[in-house]
Amino acid sequence: MNTTILRKSILGIAGLAVAAGLAAGPLNHDTPTIDTHPVAAVQTDKPAVDTGKLIPHGVQGDQSHIDLDDEQTSNVKAIIAATKKAGMDERAAVVSIATALQESKLENLGHLGDRNDHDSQGLFQQRPSSGWGTVEQITDPEYATLAFLKGLKQVDGWQDMPLTKAAQTVQVSAYPDHYAQWEQQAADLVAEHWNS
Repeated sequence: MNTTILRKSILGIAGLAVAAGLAAGPLNHDTPTIDTHPVAAVQTDKPAVDTGKLIPHGVQGDQSHIDLDDEQTSNVKAIIAATKKAGMDERAAVVSIATALQESKLENLGHLGDRNDHDSQGLFQQRPSSGWGTVEQITDPEYATLAFLKGLKQVDGWQDMPLTKAAQTVQVSAYPDHYAQWEQQAADLVAEHWNS
């Protein structure tokens, strides 16, 4: 028999054996270790927020972030509840929260005297003299949010605008581009609290 044919036959048989061994699994049959500790059940009864709706245009510019205390978190939840009450979606909540982050850092501010912009008050720094409501109304988080959202609904195509343009159209701020820096934190807060 030709040695070349014999060599090819032996190599072919060896190759088949190796391939069969690989298909069958590893040669060492160590018993895998199994973790017998119980696994905590993950609560999935609340639907996840569609994060694509929260920032549909991507964030613009550098983003700011602040740590929130209990009062600020409570104000976030009040804004979300008012947004739902107004029949508006998660994106409206993102615009509202970003606006309140810029205007008041989510603190329900009363009149600040000389440090205040005219008579601006509340989460959105709305002014009684501009027709936003009474001091008592605009320092009520639900009322203030509903007033802001009423203005937002009147902005034709706000859903398709960058956040800062939508917010500025309602707020008419001296710093129109500053709302954009809070979009990521606002989206994160809506994702966290929308279904809580």
